[in-house]
Amino acid sequence: MVSVSGYRVEELVVLASQRLSTILVGAAICIVVSICICPVWAGENLHNSAASNMENLASYLEGFGGEYFQSGEGSNSDRSFLEGYKKVLNSKPTEDTMANLARWEPGHGRFGFRHPWKQYLKIGALSRQCAYQIEILNGYINSDSQVPLEFRCKIQESCTQISAECGKALKSLASAIKTMTIPSSANVHVENSKTAVKDLQISLKAVSLEHDQELLAILPGATVASILVEIVISVEKISESVHELSNLAHFKSVEPTVSPEKPQLLHRGAINPVLDGDSDHVVITIHETSTGLQENENPKAPKIGQPVEL
Repeated sequence: MVSVSGYRVEELVVLASQRLSTILVGAAICIVVSICICPVWAGENLHNSAASNMENLASYLEGFGGEYFQSGEGSNSDRSFLEGYKKVLNSKPTEDTMANLARWEPGHGRFGFRHPWKQYLKIGALSRQCAYQIEILNGYINSDSQVPLEFRCKIQESCTQISAECGKALKSLASAIKTMTIPSSANVHVENSKTAVKDLQISLKAVSLEHDQELLAILPGATVASILVEIVISVEKISESVHELSNLAHFKSVEPTVSPEKPQLLHRGAINPVLDGDSDHVVITIHETSTGLQENENPKAPKIGQPVEL
């Protein structure tokens, strides 16, 4: 418009100033709306995306045992949870874009200045690695190959426990990211999955093979067991990365709360029978093991450490 209106030289400066002021007002309105009224933060979207990807992987793993072994609980008509992991496979371009934008954002809400956005990319890469393994695992659910029933029964409990514990660990990690708390509860499920792997190894060692044909028959089931072991390793790496994120981002710790009106009192007692003539007596000695314990206010009541004769 400024170029076309060049024939009116006397109005050129006025028109240019009007255009410039209009652009500045529009840009200011966009910035105010995007930051104050309806903010859309790339960093927050990246944060929520990392937790959502873990939940999708967890949903698949928790239901895999029922689907593969047809145990009843997981083998239902609603199989939508089997498709959630596919969203994780193609998440890299979106995560890279959001991470680059998040570096330019000012500190806001729970995300302070210099928040470790690069750590989310590491977590995303490990989540995709786990999703690739799940994609291979998913191919065996609808496979036409029939594993011998005896072999399936031997590995069913261990494989189901591995997938369930890995799913619980990922859900716990996702919850910790959402609430920005230290994921201490996930360690229990990771250790349980490792224990299940040891049980699976014992079950596989107990399998006796007599013919080559039997080896080919159990090969699909053994492959599923091997992939589950690899998934345990991937979940453990994800857990370590989330713990690293919690240290870098200073996640808060969750401590069990105790009501001040009803404090938890821990005592350790010893019961010793004492024979006194024809009657039997039992002496109970109570020792204090907790700090801040107040003595009984009743003067007739026995004090801590004083034997009670019954």
